Amino acid sequence: MATATAAAKSVKDFVFEWEGKDRNGKIVKGELRAGGEAMVSATLRRQGILVNKVKKRRASGGSSIKQKDIAIFTRQLATMMRAGVPLLQSFDIVARGATNPRLTRLLNDIRQDVETGTSLSSAFRKHPMYFDALYCNLVEAGEAGGILEALLDRLAVYQEKTVAIKNKIKSALTYPIAVMVVAFIVVAVIMIFVVPAFKDVFQSFGADLPAPTLMVIWLSEFFVKWWWAIFGAIGGGGYFFIQSWKRSESMQKRMDRLLLKIPVFGDLMYKSAVARWTRTLATMFAAGVPLVEALDSVGGASGNAVFQEATEQIQRDVSTGSALTTSMQTTGIFPTMVLQMASIGEESGSLDHMLAKAAEFYEDEVDEAVKGLSALMEPFIIVILGVLIGGIVVSMYLPIFKLGQVV
Repeated sequence: MATATAAAKSVKDFVFEWEGKDRNGKIVKGELRAGGEAMVSATLRRQGILVNKVKKRRASGGSSIKQKDIAIFTRQLATMMRAGVPLLQSFDIVARGATNPRLTRLLNDIRQDVETGTSLSSAFRKHPMYFDALYCNLVEAGEAGGILEALLDRLAVYQEKTVAIKNKIKSALTYPIAVMVVAFIVVAVIMIFVVPAFKDVFQSFGADLPAPTLMVIWLSEFFVKWWWAIFGAIGGGGYFFIQSWKRSESMQKRMDRLLLKIPVFGDLMYKSAVARWTRTLATMFAAGVPLVEALDSVGGASGNAVFQEATEQIQRDVSTGSALTTSMQTTGIFPTMVLQMASIGEESGSLDHMLAKAAEFYEDEVDEAVKGLSALMEPFIIVILGVLIGGIVVSMYLPIFKLGQVV
C-alpha cells in the first residue's frame, strides 16, 4: 500500500483543457489537473460529463501573481457569492475571466481541492505565498460562522485599501528615484564622452585652467578610467543591500527604524504603517477573531518591524489581562488619536468600528501626504539637477570666457 501511494505521488500532474456535454446536453468546458488524458476522461465521466475533447495545455508561465490580483479575485468571489452563485461555479467564472495564466492555474487548483471535500480555508492554506494567515483565518471564521460572504466582502475591502496605500507609497518614491537614476546616467555620459572632448580643446589654449574646470576634468578622467568599477560598485552594492534587507531580520529592523526617522518620507511611512495596523486589527476583530489571536496577523501586516515588535509586546500584555489601549500606550509609537479611538471603542464595545474610522483617517492622511510630497519634490529635484548639470556646463565654459585673455 505504501509503495502504491508513493508511486501515485510520483506521477507528474499536467493541466488539461477539456470540452464535453453535461447530463442536460449542454456544452461545458474547463480545466483539470491530472496525470494523463485517461485520468481526465475517467474523472469527468464520474461527474456525468460526456467528453468530446481533451488537450494538454501548453506550459505558459504568465506574469507573477500580485496582491492586486488576489484583491480583485476576492472582490469578484464575494460579489458572486452574495448574488447566490455556488462556490465552485464562482471559482469557474473567476478562473475563466482571469487574464493571467498563473492565476487561472491557482484558482483551478483551489477549486479542485474544494470539490474533493477540502474546506475553502484549508485549500487557501496550501498556497501561503498568495494567501497569508490573516486571509485564511478570516475565511475559516466565515466558514465556521456561516457568514463567508460577509467576511469575503470585508477581506476585499481590506485588501483594496492595503493595495491602494502601497501604490501611493510606490508612486511617491518612484519619481525621485527615477530622476536620480536618469541624472546619474546623464552625468556619467557627460563625464565619459563630453568632458574629454573639451579637455583636448583646452590643452591647445596654453593657459592655466580655472579650479572648477580642473576639478571636473579630474572627475572625468576618474570616470573614464574606472567607469566599470563605478557601475559595478553601484549595481552590486544595490543588489546586495536589497538582498540583505530582504533576508536579514536585523537589517530589516534597522532599516525600518531609519525609514521612520527620515524627514518628510518618514512621516509618510509612519502614517502608512498606522493605517495598515488599524485597518488589519479592525477587520480581524469585526470578523469575531479573539483579540489575542488577531494580533498575530496585525504586526506583519503593518509592513514595519517597529510596529511588529510593538504588536508582539501588546499581545503579551493583553494575554495577561491588560487593556488594549494601555498596552498600545506603553509602546509609545501610536499617535494620540488612535489611542483615544481605541479607548472609546473598548469602553463602548465598538472597537472594530472605531479602529476602522482611525484607519480611514490615516489612509486619507497618506493620500494628502503623497500629494504634498509630489508637489515638494518637483522643485527640489529641479534645483538639484540645475546645480549639478549646470555646474558642470559652467565649469566647462569658464576657459572659453578667458579665451580673449589668451589670444
